[in-house]
Amino acid sequence: MMILDSSSSQLNKKAEQILQGALPEFLEHGYAATRMDQVAKTARVSKQTLYSYFDDKEGLFTALIQYVACQKFRLVWSKPLSGEPRQVLTQLARRIVTEINDPDYLCFVRLIIAESGKHPELSRLFLQNVAQPAISIFKGYLKEHPELKIKDSEVIAHIFVGTLIHNILTQNMLSGQEIIPMEPERLINNLVDLIIG
Repeated sequence: MMILDSSSSQLNKKAEQILQGALPEFLEHGYAATRMDQVAKTARVSKQTLYSYFDDKEGLFTALIQYVACQKFRLVWSKPLSGEPRQVLTQLARRIVTEINDPDYLCFVRLIIAESGKHPELSRLFLQNVAQPAISIFKGYLKEHPELKIKDSEVIAHIFVGTLIHNILTQNMLSGQEIIPMEPERLINNLVDLIIG
């Protein structure tokens, strides 16, 4: 089960309690079938308390996306990117693979993808809270290392982060382990080699 760390959250404790109760409900039932009364029961709050924090299910799910995305983002990107590039890139790639490769988190991503057709704002919110800042941080690190001789740090940041995420999704959500197996460490080593040159 994905652990939602309350120590780094800036949420009110009661709102966080509601979000932690909402997560398993959305994962088990999906967006459409999740009922607010069941969320209140799982979160151990009254419906009145639930609605005092979140106007409706869409507002609750939007807050949940921000909450989960920020928690995962902190786990991967909280350590500063400093040091020798090969070591930094390898450690960062391992953190991405380890933290993203969480069954509950992948179920949550699947749920966001499933709802993106009806609620495109949810997928935009997810990308704004995870992919956009991740690429920005990594791009900044690459720019600080001219010895890598990278012409377009933004493209390389997309390639690095995107390759790792693509591998996690195909291996774990699309039966890639059976059809196109790829060991994470092999991928990481070769990806780092491509960037380091």
